[in-house]
This record gives sequence, C-alpha cells and structure tokens, in this order.
Amino acid sequence: MTFNIRIPTSEEAQKLNKIAEKYPFDIWVHGKTGYADAKSLLGLMLCTIETELKLVVEDDVDIRQLEKDIDCFLVK
Repeated sequence: MTFNIRIPTSEEAQKLNKIAEKYPFDIWVHGKTGYADAKSLLGLMLCTIETELKLVVEDDVDIRQLEKDIDCFLVK
C-alpha cells in the first residue's frame, strides 16, 4: 500500500517516527533522492526537505489504524 505524504518540519518527522515505531511491520518513506525506514529518525529528517513523498507499507498487513494515525501527513 502506498500513500502520498508530506513531512514539512523536523517536528513532523519526529511525530511520524513515533507513529511508525508502534507498528510491527516495515514502513518506508520514498522520495526522489532515495528512501528511508520510517522507524529511523535520521532517515526521516533527511526526507523533510522534499515536498512530496510516498509512504510504503507491505500489502498483506492491516493498515486501518495506521491510516488514521497518518491522516495529518496525507496529501489531499
């Protein structure tokens, strides 16, 4: 599953990192310059400079709660 997101500030990167750490499955953030594990705060800090990113989650996991948690990051 892929979501279009934005991480505009380092504070928002910290918030997304805390959300990602709650889940047992892998959550990745992909941008033009590469990708980062959402559970890695350093990796997320490097992503904050990009305007639009992709949040990628495995297809075979239940993401209902994750969708609620990341709503504020979604590009609408």
